[in-house]
Amino acid sequence: MINPEDLDRLIEMAWEDRTPFEAIEAQFGLKENKVRQIMRSSMKASSFKMWRKRVSGRKTRHIAKRGHVFGRFRSAMQRTR
Repeated sequence: MINPEDLDRLIEMAWEDRTPFEAIEAQFGLKENKVRQIMRSSMKASSFKMWRKRVSGRKTRHIAKRGHVFGRFRSAMQRTR
């Protein structure tokens, strides 16, 4: 079972529009269907429906569907470490 701190972080990551399900799987070992089950049981029905409507079909939720590879934009003016 997932502890309360991890559950909070999981829900936070699932709510973020830019966090892909693959990142959640890498951190918690949970597939998209399991994340959906956890979200359904942890939220009010109306909140869950709103989340599912927003997440369904969104390209940013899966790495393979994104138009770019990895990372965020970095200006040429930024220093590299």
